[in-house]
Amino acid sequence: MSATVMDKPPAPDRRKPSLTAARLPRWTPAGLAVASAAIGAAIGALAGLDSRIQWALIAGLVFLAGSYALAAVVEGPRQAKDRFATSVVWLAFVAALVPLLSLVWETLERGLKVFDGYFLSHSMGVVADAETGGGINAAIIGTLEQVGLAALIAVPIGLLTAVYLVEYGRGRLSQAVTFFVDVMTGIPSIVAGLFVLSFWIQILGFGPSGWAGAMALAILMMPVVVRSTEEMLKLVPNELREASLALGIPKWRTILKVVIPTSIGGITTGVMLAVARIAGETAPVLLLVWGNPFINENPFEGAQASLPLYIYQQYAAGSEASQDRAWAAALALIAFVMILNLVARGIARWKAPQHSTR
Repeated sequence: MSATVMDKPPAPDRRKPSLTAARLPRWTPAGLAVASAAIGAAIGALAGLDSRIQWALIAGLVFLAGSYALAAVVEGPRQAKDRFATSVVWLAFVAALVPLLSLVWETLERGLKVFDGYFLSHSMGVVADAETGGGINAAIIGTLEQVGLAALIAVPIGLLTAVYLVEYGRGRLSQAVTFFVDVMTGIPSIVAGLFVLSFWIQILGFGPSGWAGAMALAILMMPVVVRSTEEMLKLVPNELREASLALGIPKWRTILKVVIPTSIGGITTGVMLAVARIAGETAPVLLLVWGNPFINENPFEGAQASLPLYIYQQYAAGSEASQDRAWAAALALIAFVMILNLVARGIARWKAPQHSTR
């Protein structure tokens, strides 16, 4: 009896292909950027161009042409188009980053002259604009109170409006609310200030105060809160709502216990960004708060100081000391907005859902 031998399948060919696509080294974009900068500077100097912006434009064109030409020769026309598009994106990023870095550098260079503990802990008081000394203590207190009051007004209204639009909104009323929210998003800040000025001060007869400025800032903040909260609520999966409703939980409790906690990180980020957006508004504060060199801790009575208004008034004074104070106050305002954005990002990461690896 002879044993039959089963035919084994042929082993897969593990040999490397003899033809591999050629690729440029990874350092090619960086090296090409350095070479393009040198070529742009050389061409600009030889052509007698005084503006560094013109040099940068020439370097950018050389970088685009060089990246496409090198990729076309080595990698082929298809990969060359991809590298060209990537180069355009990088150039656009650098073009957007340069003004930001220039602004921060200029503010740091000119603002650090008088930015110290004394500047932060003292107000202008009886210091004249042409004299040295004084600080932004009153302006910091006013800004914190006005922005805080505006947030107390805008956040609950914006949150409830967004919940209505996402969870309950149907028909013409929902469309009308959405339309007016879009209109309010594009309202100039001076219009919001004029509205509160005519209603609160001229019709009702109240005087300038931090509360009046806070109402105008709340009008500007509200549509931002509505839009950001609405988008975050839409990201909550419908399966979570359906599972909660299937257990017999009322809809209002589902929204309160499931929908809002799931999206609380994004909602908080949107609120922080809205606060940062109104922190630098000057026109409503100029119309409604008026400014005060002395500390006024009561936002409901009397004129009050504010950081944006302080910057405007000090820079308009024209003296060297006042302009130094204006740049230092601008540095404080940038730091305030940056801290708010960092807090918003930290809260968003903290509240983001954690995926288990088990």
